[in-house]
Amino acid sequence: MLLPLAHLVSALRARLKGPGGYYNSGNALGLIVGFAIQIAAAPVGFYEEGAVTAAVMDYFAGSHGTVALTLATLVFFCGGEAYHRAWARPDAPDPALNRLGDFLSGIGAIGLGVALLLLGEPLLAATSGLLHALGKFGSTFHRPGTPVPMWPAGWPDPFRSAVLASRLPAMLATTVALGWALLEVWSGGPFTALAMPLTLLGCYLLWTKADLLLFGVGTKAPRQISTC
Repeated sequence: MLLPLAHLVSALRARLKGPGGYYNSGNALGLIVGFAIQIAAAPVGFYEEGAVTAAVMDYFAGSHGTVALTLATLVFFCGGEAYHRAWARPDAPDPALNRLGDFLSGIGAIGLGVALLLLGEPLLAATSGLLHALGKFGSTFHRPGTPVPMWPAGWPDPFRSAVLASRLPAMLATTVALGWALLEVWSGGPFTALAMPLTLLGCYLLWTKADLLLFGVGTKAPRQISTC
């Protein structure tokens, strides 16, 4: 029993090396908790025939917005895997795989922006979607040593900075939602009201950690990483 557990812990630690593990940990956390909340909130009992199937269909393909969000999440997972493989190499990070992760994340960000727009969130579509995509695509095609027009050379990488900035409005909105949920619980509401805001904040912390690793924060080779 202890040996398989040790292997599992070792495998999890290996997956968390580099930004890919943090990106996909956040993706998985949001997906699993969101789906669990969807099932818990279903109007029919969990064990009634068709209840789980209906919850799955509604969560992943209940509208044009949820379909776009599902597709974007799949692309984000692929991007996270590319980052993981880029950073799992002895000479990490591999520049080509790192750029592939950026490119896939940019595509995922476009899908996320479309999903948020369809779900009635134009501000988040512009930030978490468009700004995020611009940052990722910029990181994909920018080459080390090439100056960026109108951007001082001593400032942090503009494209990585754009990705980091794209997190802020969503984190602020999530924090406000958490505050309202705390007031609801304080007034006698169910503690489950805290589940989604807390989960989203956890996701954003994991994604932000990955963003910072791509800057070179907390790594041994910041110059090489920040210019990938």
